[in-house]
Amino acid sequence: MRTDAGGPGWTPPHCPNPKCPNHSHFPSPRLWRRRGSYLRRGDQTRVQRAECRTCGVTFSHATFTCEYWLKRRDLPRKIFMRLVGGMCNRQIARDVGCSPETVHRLVARLGRHCMLLHMRLWQQRPPVGPLVVDGFESFEYSQYHPIHHHLAVEAETGFWLYHTDSELRRKGRMTSRQRRRREQLERAFGRPDPQSIRKDMAELLETCLSNCDRAEIHSDEHRSYPPAIRAVECRILHRVTNSKRPRTAQNPLFEVNLLDLIIRHSQSNHRRETIAWSKRRQASAERLSILQVWRNYMKSRREKAPGTTPAMLRGILDAPLRVADVLRKRLFPGRIGLPPRWRRYYERLVETRELACNRKHACRYAF
Repeated sequence: MRTDAGGPGWTPPHCPNPKCPNHSHFPSPRLWRRRGSYLRRGDQTRVQRAECRTCGVTFSHATFTCEYWLKRRDLPRKIFMRLVGGMCNRQIARDVGCSPETVHRLVARLGRHCMLLHMRLWQQRPPVGPLVVDGFESFEYSQYHPIHHHLAVEAETGFWLYHTDSELRRKGRMTSRQRRRREQLERAFGRPDPQSIRKDMAELLETCLSNCDRAEIHSDEHRSYPPAIRAVECRILHRVTNSKRPRTAQNPLFEVNLLDLIIRHSQSNHRRETIAWSKRRQASAERLSILQVWRNYMKSRREKAPGTTPAMLRGILDAPLRVADVLRKRLFPGRIGLPPRWRRYYERLVETRELACNRKHACRYAF
């Protein structure tokens, strides 16, 4: 049975062209007009079309959906929960019956969507209460390229605010052969910035505290954190906790320690001794953004007290989101401001040194 997408009562919310003055909204219904419809072959659905009278761009009801320009419209919802359930890309591809390359592309697409969704919801409520910051180490491409993901969490609600990353130089115990290999790679591709943790932690704090005059921050004794905190234009009370203190609920760093456990458990690319590690730092950040939406808006803060998410504790939402709610409509980067680091993530500008080809986001019909 054929159905209609949009129907005669459908009204486009705005022009999808980011260069059009109507990209934020249509001030008047006279600024757009209907342009018939077309039959979508995949599900035999009649899709309404329209045209912007200002810029002349034509679009349809499907332009504003998260399945826009996809042949298999069922894949985003199927892949989402498998990503936060600890499955790697090839396992997901075998489970849903598609190519691993298709999963790679959709993971990047879901990551970009989750960045926009989180920023749109987070901007409604500035940070409140003390913040807990920390980082966890992983690696990209090989163990000669360790990375450090920086995390900021609210101590009172467990709300995961933001994340950045840093390149690191391989350290620790190495054989003479491994040291020679590290020297060869550094001569060929350069050496990571030794001040990267300080700079990227400062960027994380500046984003989280952009609308705050004063704040309280809890961290461990990492020596790069004090100079990063001093670089932020905000009055900050810095409280330091010994990293060897038991990681119980009485630990001031409990929320970020718990988040570290959730990331290790729910992301196959960050598990210990895994063969599913991230080949690109860019892909690792995209996966973290998907997990961030799940953690903040879908998963209960405590397993023994189901039903209350960190977003509900902050007053952002009244009920947990479902996958259908997260993927209900397409979000446009021109309508939602992204911080500089996440803008680089969205455009896939973060490069892995050893890869000759770092694919960037230059698709016209994806998002």
